[in-house]
Amino acid sequence: MKSFILPILAATSVLSTLSLMSPSSASAGPIHERQVNQQERIYKGVQQGTISPLEYKKLEAREAKIAAQRRVYLKDGDLSGKEAVRLTNAQNRTSRAIYRDRHD
Repeated sequence: MKSFILPILAATSVLSTLSLMSPSSASAGPIHERQVNQQERIYKGVQQGTISPLEYKKLEAREAKIAAQRRVYLKDGDLSGKEAVRLTNAQNRTSRAIYRDRHD
């Protein structure tokens, strides 16, 4: 099962990282960096076997939702303070979920 998940995980990690890169990503640098860091944490959890396939799907869905919201916020070329706080709060919740899934 791991041999099936790892290639998919690698592909989705690369694709999600590429989708996070946009011309206006400079205005949301820390948010982008954190998104990449959380993707790496998920990947390591799958590699170590501490994150199950179901947990992986749920975490990836959360990450995709945050990335989509970030793209929406950056459409006007700038990230307001409120938008940054919303993204940070979503990332905080996802980070806690990653921790719980890796340590259960």
